[in-house]
Amino acid sequence: MAVPVAGGGGDLLLYGRGHRTLDRWGGGDVTDEYLVSAYGFPRGGGHSLVDLLGASLSRPTGGGGAISPETQVLAALGFWGGGSFQTRMGDAMGISQAGGGRCVANVTEALVERAPGGGGFPEDEAAVQSLKDDWGGGAGMPGVLGVVDCTHVGGGAPNAEDLSYVNRKGLGGGDCLMACDSRGALLSAGGGGPGSLPDCAVLQQAALGGGFESRLQKDGWLLGDSSFFLRTWLMTPLHIPETPAEYRYNMAHSATHNIIERTFRTLRSRFRCLDGSKGTLQYSPGGGGHIILACCVLHNISLGGGGDVWASPATGHMEQPDEEYEQMESMDSEACRIRQELLLTHFS
Repeated sequence: MAVPVAGGGGDLLLYGRGHRTLDRWGGGDVTDEYLVSAYGFPRGGGHSLVDLLGASLSRPTGGGGAISPETQVLAALGFWGGGSFQTRMGDAMGISQAGGGRCVANVTEALVERAPGGGGFPEDEAAVQSLKDDWGGGAGMPGVLGVVDCTHVGGGAPNAEDLSYVNRKGLGGGDCLMACDSRGALLSAGGGGPGSLPDCAVLQQAALGGGFESRLQKDGWLLGDSSFFLRTWLMTPLHIPETPAEYRYNMAHSATHNIIERTFRTLRSRFRCLDGSKGTLQYSPGGGGHIILACCVLHNISLGGGGDVWASPATGHMEQPDEEYEQMESMDSEACRIRQELLLTHFS
C-alpha cells in the first residue's frame, strides 16, 4: 500500500507564479507511475528518502520560514530527474531561485555524506567471496570483484585559464570514476575530476586505485577496459587477440564489463541533469561532482529498495561521445603472468 511521504497530508508543493502544481505526494489522483516519471521515486520511496535525510535537512527557525525536508527532497528530485535548472524548479514550486538552490544543495550534501568512497570494497574473506559469488562466473569470467570505468559529465570549465576540465574532444566537464557489483550497485564513486585526465590517471589518483594497490588483492580483481593499465588486481582485454583462448577471454571480459556501461546509461536516463540534453551542469567542478555522487547514492537506494532501476527508457541525448581508447601497455610482469595463467586455466 502506498504510504504518504508527509504525515498528516502536509503540503509539499505550493501554488505560485502562475503554475498549478501537485499539492501532496499522497493525493489519490496522483499515481505512483506519474511520481516515478516526474521525480524518480514512488510514494513509498519518497517517504523512505525523507526519513533517511530528514534530520540532516531540518532547519530550526523562529519565524516558521524554513523549507520542510519534504519540500527540499521533492525539489531536488525534480531537478535531478527532470534535468531542469534550479530557476525552473523554484518557479514551479513557488519558492525563490535562492530557495530552490538551497534545496538542491542541502539534499545533495546530505546524500554525499552517504556516498560510496574508495573503501567501498570489503576486505574480509567472507565479504570478498560473497562479491565473487554474486558474479557467479557470469559470461565465464572468474574471480571478478567488480567492474570499473570512467564517464564524462559535461560542465563549464572553472575559468578561461583553467583547461584541465576540458577533455580532448574540447568538452568541458569532469571525469567520474565508478565501480559496481553484479547488480549495478555502485561500490565506489568519485565525481568531478579534471576531464582532461586519461582514465588510467584518474584511477591512479583515486582512493579506489590506492586501496587496491596497498592491499595487493590476490583473490580477485576488477575488470577495466583498454583505457586502463593491466594490474594484478585489474584485468584488461588483450589488444590484439590471436588464439581461440584469447578471443574467448576478450568476449567474456566484454560481456562482464558491460554492466558498468549499462549502469552509466541508467544513471543518465534516470537523472537527466547528467545527460546533457538540457545543458551542462552549471557548477564548479566540486559542486558538479557532488551532484553526480548524490545521483549515485539515489541509484543505490533504489536498488536496495527493490526498485527497477533498469526500466528507465534510454531516450533523448543519452550517449556521451565515445572516447578513443589507446591500448595501455603494462610493464607489470606479475600482472601479465596472472592474466596468462587465467587464459590457460579458464579459456584454453
